[in-house]
Amino acid sequence: MDLALLRTFVTVHRAGSFTRAAALLGLSQPAVTGQIRTLERQLGRPLFLRQARGVTPTTIGDELAHRAAPHLDALIEIAETGLDEESGARTLHLAGPPEFTSVRALPALIPLTAHGLALRTSFCANAEETLEGLAAGHHDLAITTARPRGGLLTSTPLCDEEHVLVAAPRWAARLGHTVLREGHVVLEQLPVVEVHESLPLVSRYWASVFDSPPAAAGTVIAPDLRAVLECAAAGAGLAVLPRYLCEGPLERGEVVALLDPPVPPLRTYFLVVRTGTLALPPVARAHEWLLRAAVDW
Repeated sequence: MDLALLRTFVTVHRAGSFTRAAALLGLSQPAVTGQIRTLERQLGRPLFLRQARGVTPTTIGDELAHRAAPHLDALIEIAETGLDEESGARTLHLAGPPEFTSVRALPALIPLTAHGLALRTSFCANAEETLEGLAAGHHDLAITTARPRGGLLTSTPLCDEEHVLVAAPRWAARLGHTVLREGHVVLEQLPVVEVHESLPLVSRYWASVFDSPPAAAGTVIAPDLRAVLECAAAGAGLAVLPRYLCEGPLERGEVVALLDPPVPPLRTYFLVVRTGTLALPPVARAHEWLLRAAVDW
């Protein structure tokens, strides 16, 4: 069986589209379509079902991808190893949320750079876009807050992120114990700092702790949790932040936790790879390194 046909097939299987696969392979779409048809004729079975948006693998297509992809990836790795020996480094393309990737993931992976690993990072706030980019081959390893479905991607739980309701000390002193009674009292008295107009973190916190939706709009909207933290510490209003990000400011008294619920809201992070690519040493090492680091997170 022609390895070029298999490579095209695996790329289409991962991309879910002839068009995206053609872009990844540097081929025209008719060339990709022709190669898949040739492979289907050789096997005597259809490998994909054509749909309005992309393609869906048949049972035979899924089975072939499951069996062929790890070996094809290993062959590509062998070919790239020769290039790595000349350039002195192997490159891992990592994607994830900007704050978690910056504060947690990248510092944990830095020791691997001393062993020849080069890191390239993409910040993606949207989990769906991150997973699409991973499936299309733009990333090698992704950190997301969404578990992917289907067999194209493989996910492993990485860690849980505790969310904390915080504000500057002067706001906490002004509120006193009113925050302990009703969540809406807090929102009536404090402005809100959030990452989006829809108040995703505040809404999730209120649903979990108060079993009610928030009744306020954001006063300051900044699409980075580090900016949200700085604004909250400066007195702009309340914010819901991951504990790992605000732990230092809490200890220094720059912000104050307004509540200490018995069951704090949590959000789970997942490590996600394309199925079969954990056979590649750079991906496997980074994956293992992050899982070990997460034990202390």
